[in-house]
Amino acid sequence: MTMSFEPQPVPLRVELHGAVRVGDSRVLLEVLIQEFDNGASPEAIVHAYDTLRLADVYAVLAYYLTHPDEIREYLRRRGVEAEEIRRKIEAHQPARPEMREKLLARRAQMERDHASSRQ
Repeated sequence: MTMSFEPQPVPLRVELHGAVRVGDSRVLLEVLIQEFDNGASPEAIVHAYDTLRLADVYAVLAYYLTHPDEIREYLRRRGVEAEEIRRKIEAHQPARPEMREKLLARRAQMERDHASSRQ
């Protein structure tokens, strides 16, 4: 019996606005790469993102390992785009310097209420 080796397409798809997703999932390429770069195994990544297929994760990681410059450039561009969007959003939001203190006070009150209800 002879084995035939056929090339398989990399399970990545580019969406309308340039985001790259893995396989049939909604998981972004940058999320998969970040998890892998942080030391997660392909099996751990699939466990954390259960819409991923293990074969797809291995295929994408194989592509990443053979095309690191291309992937790093994509990640850099996505970071720049995300920063631009963040700046635009923040520019249109009113200044709320007291918001953090209000949220922390609300959380503290909820924790006190929860603690007193257990007694």
